Amino acid sequence: MKLAHRLLLGALGVVGVLVVLMIVQVDRKLGQRLTAETTARLTTEARLVAGEWTPGIDADALANRLGRESQHRVTLVDSTGRVIGDSEFDHPELDQLENHATRPEIVAARTDGVGSSRRHSASAGNDELYVAVRTPLGFARVSLATTSLDGIVSAARQDVAFAGLAALLVATILSWFFARSVSQPVVELSAVARALATGDFSQRPARAAPGEVGDLAVAVSRLAEQLSARVDALRAEETLVRELAESLNEGILALDGRQQVVRMNEHARGLLGLRAPLPFGAELLPRDRGFRDAMAAALAGATVSDLELTLHGKILNLTARPLEHGGAVLALLDLTRLRRLETVRRDFVANVSHELKTPLTVVRGFAETLADDDPPVDIRRQFAQSIATHTRRMQRLVDDLLDLSRIESGGWVPEPQTVDITAVLADDVATARASADRKGIRFDVTLNDAARTVFADPVALRQIVGNLVENAVRHTTHGGVTLRAERVNNGVTVSVRDTGCGIAAEHLPRIFERFYRADPARSREQGGTGLGLSIVKHLVDAHGGRVRAESVEGEGTTVTAWFPDPPPTRS
Repeated sequence: MKLAHRLLLGALGVVGVLVVLMIVQVDRKLGQRLTAETTARLTTEARLVAGEWTPGIDADALANRLGRESQHRVTLVDSTGRVIGDSEFDHPELDQLENHATRPEIVAARTDGVGSSRRHSASAGNDELYVAVRTPLGFARVSLATTSLDGIVSAARQDVAFAGLAALLVATILSWFFARSVSQPVVELSAVARALATGDFSQRPARAAPGEVGDLAVAVSRLAEQLSARVDALRAEETLVRELAESLNEGILALDGRQQVVRMNEHARGLLGLRAPLPFGAELLPRDRGFRDAMAAALAGATVSDLELTLHGKILNLTARPLEHGGAVLALLDLTRLRRLETVRRDFVANVSHELKTPLTVVRGFAETLADDDPPVDIRRQFAQSIATHTRRMQRLVDDLLDLSRIESGGWVPEPQTVDITAVLADDVATARASADRKGIRFDVTLNDAARTVFADPVALRQIVGNLVENAVRHTTHGGVTLRAERVNNGVTVSVRDTGCGIAAEHLPRIFERFYRADPARSREQGGTGLGLSIVKHLVDAHGGRVRAESVEGEGTTVTAWFPDPPPTRS
């Protein structure tokens, strides 16, 4: 039930109860007052009757005359209680009336001088109010039918009832307006409170309500403003915390006291391979024993730091800390790249040391021999040639390392342009012609009409093709080397195929790594540094292209580099 209806019904109930109480009170008080006043008046009349009742007067005649004059019933009773005069009855009927000695008013008058009673009269057939006065000759009694008194009380009751109904009607109207004036602000405050509870802080109550309701409206309005400001601050802080968590290179996840994951950044999702929406149970986290033990220790209140473990093929550093009010925070740092770089660094140092050790040993040995001994001229010439050969080998190794370092560090940026691939292939073939002729290797150059030009850095393109041709000649003992250029997928591919010994399948995925050789001893004998294909891959990647190798052991190897076309020009 609405507040306005409750207020209206409450007001009507109060007014209704007051009206009923008023009717009851008026009925009782008016009846008592009328009875008292009528009794006093009848007492006066009874005294007057008693004054005129003297010895020798006909009692019945006196009663009849005084009854007509007063319009009341007059009864004269002797001291024995016998009725000797009555204005309502004549002599034959008087003899039939009962003795009145035991009537209450007669009994009271005999004792106190005056008595009254209200009772039903058997002779008159209705309720009568009797007043009796003691006289020397007996008792003078005056009575009045109570019908007139009841009529007055009934009329007064009706008047009060009509007045009460009118008051109830007026109270209904006034209560309706009052209830609306009180309930409307309260209903509005209730709606605003519900909106605040649902998170809508834009609602504000009207402040025009009077009294305490108006004060409450002001308080609710201030509360809404404070809640809105605090929620905005919390949202801003939440956004800041979320963005900070997402910007970290670490994976962050938080669990509450019920072991529910309530927060997790995208980096943590990627490291743990999880895509379930938050919150979710800890049972979805990895089952790794080290991870589970660290999480359990943090939930129990202990701190776990610098725990290294492997999950989904990644090396992770785990730190777990407990929260003050239950739960835990876990931080995951991906060490995979760092460990790989450490491995590469160790391999690089080992490879460079190994590559330099042999030529340095040779150079040192020959130089010490030339310095300490005096060998013949032909021997000195042979030593000098060996020293020069190994020096060139070390120089080439250093040059390749410098090129590779410059490319990887971003110190070199390609400047692509349209390059005539025919000229590039011809120059590189000419450079390798002498080595190829010594082995009896022939060159076969095939160019597609749509692939006469390549969008690439000219110097880088010559270095790419030159390295591929040099590798092909180095690893080919008979047969030929085929160079091909053709248009494929909005770009141009340049491929070099040899008929050499080929590469085993287990070595093929790693041939573009630095210093990696499928046959290390044979490659060093032929003068390779192990960096050529790595340089080729970095140069092609810098152009936005791709490089791949295909090989069948014993049949030869094909290395293909793809260069994309230039982007369309904007008009």
